[in-house]
Order: sequence, then structure tokens, then C-alpha cells
Amino acid sequence: MAQRTEASTTGRTHRLVPSPAGRTHVVEQGSGPLVLLVHGFPESWYSWRHQLPALAAAGYRAVAMDVRGYGRSSHPTEIGAYRLHELVEDTLAVVEGLGESSAVVVGHDWGATIAANSALLHPEVFRAVGLMSVPYAPWTGPRPSDVFAQMGGDGEFYVSYFQEPGRTEAEVEPDVRGWLAGFYAGLSADTMPSGDVSSFYFVKQGEKLSDGFPVGRRPSWLTDEVLDVYAGEFERTGLTGGLNRYRNMDRDWEEFADWRGAPLLQPSLFIGGSEDASIGWLADVIAAFPTTLPGLVGSHILPGRGHWIQQEAGDEVNDLLLDWLAGL
Repeated sequence: MAQRTEASTTGRTHRLVPSPAGRTHVVEQGSGPLVLLVHGFPESWYSWRHQLPALAAAGYRAVAMDVRGYGRSSHPTEIGAYRLHELVEDTLAVVEGLGESSAVVVGHDWGATIAANSALLHPEVFRAVGLMSVPYAPWTGPRPSDVFAQMGGDGEFYVSYFQEPGRTEAEVEPDVRGWLAGFYAGLSADTMPSGDVSSFYFVKQGEKLSDGFPVGRRPSWLTDEVLDVYAGEFERTGLTGGLNRYRNMDRDWEEFADWRGAPLLQPSLFIGGSEDASIGWLADVIAAFPTTLPGLVGSHILPGRGHWIQQEAGDEVNDLLLDWLAGL
């Protein structure tokens, strides 16, 4: 399949690159060493809109991809098509499809997991790895579904809630824009629930996840224009592709058995927000960085920031990212 290229008035170029998914949509800006940016749930390449021009201006070829199941990338129908192995192969195909032999890979949320495991499986291609909001945790411990079933809280943990195909989709589809706004608000520092956050992460029996969303509050970074972009994408594609990533966690745990306890050896960077509940829950994972990320150059917890770190704190993230890249 040939690459398709579409120029943009913003200086960005849209491409469709052949990949195991079928095609992967990427947005490119600048020239120089390749920096591949991988988004999380429920986002798209657009979550890197603040980083693309900054990286380009600093002399990098910045490329943000739509993960399979999102945006203009292919949307396989089988749940198993969203296994981590498959998503890693998509990142590899993007690097090769762009005519490059190596890249720095940077990911946020699920994209951080994709980036980390791309570096783990293909160290000859991914020479450095940046992780945002979700720290690297080697494959170890019990089966993920068993962990989630035992988690405390008043109700069902949201990852378990996502497991049944069609369940969350039925909740989202009547008002995609409103659901997204509530989900983003629930994890943003200036709008997240105060005090006990369990109302957001745990679904009470007979209720929906959105029953725990903040009401009538919009994060400062989520302008009408930004929300319109996300809502337009997910109204067109649905959220099944993104949700299917959660539905493969046990499969991933089984398939990565040969990598139990394996560290990431490449130069690495971690950035998170002090108000992101994941940072608190995964404090022991972060504390283990000297062992799990022996090439760690910097670990930064930005005060007063939430989960959507590169959108909530674009300038701060750019400064840290560029400093790290300059030292590679």
C-alpha cells in the first residue's frame, strides 16, 4: 500500500503509512531525528498539538500517530487485534514506513505502555523512550484481571467495567461529546473530584461510569475547539477500538511471559502530574525506577497537574522533553 500524503496549512503533514493494522495515520512536522509520539485513551494524535511545533522548531522530525482503532488509522474488528504485541508492531511499521531506521518514542497513558514495550521488544530501533503519566512496570505479578477484582473502592474498578464489549459503548454513544468532556474533567487537576476519587474510578452497582464524572465543570485546557476535535473523531469512529486495548490485558500478561522482570535499558524520561491518582497508586513502581529504568535521565512530577499532562502543561512538558532530547 502506498503512502498517502496531505499537506496542512498549519505546517503539519498528514500521512497514511502501511502497517500491520492496514494503515496508520500520522501527523508530521519538522525535519531531523525522528521523535514518535503515541497517545492514550481516549485521545488521538491531536493530544500532541503543543509538542509537534516545539519539537519541529528545535530540529526534530516530530510524528504523532493515531493508534489503531483511533482516528484515520485502521479499525480491526477483532478484540485480539488490539493486543500489545500488535500495537508495538504498528509503531515499528511507522518508523520503517517513514524511511527511518531509528526513533525516540514518547507515549502518554496507554501510549506510554505502547512506547515502553516498543523499546523493550525493539531496542535496535527505539533508542530512547519517554513516558508520561503511566510509569514503566516490568511484566510481573498476578494476572491483571485478578488484581482489578481485588482492588478496594466502593464498586467495580473502571478497567473491569470496560471489559464487557458494548457495555461502555452503550453509555457513551447517546452523548459522545458530553461523555468525553466528563471523562477529561475527572482526570484534570482543576476539575477532578476533590477528596476521595473513588467515585470516578469505581462504578457502583446499577450505575454508569459517567455517574461519577464532575458535573458542570470544564478543565481550562479543554476549550470548545479542542473538545470539538475529539468529539468529531469519536462520533465518527466510536470508542470500541480504544476500549479493546483494556480487553486484552490478560492476553498481554500471558504473551509477555518471556519478558518477566525485564528492565528498559535505553535512556528514558518520566513526566507525571502531582494530582494524577495514578502517580499515587503507582508510587512503588516509580520508586523502583533505579532497577526498572537504569537509563533514566529524569523523573519529574509537575505540581498541580493532572493526568492529561502534555495538554495541561504544554510549555512545561516541552521544556523537559527538549532538554532530555538534547542530551541524548
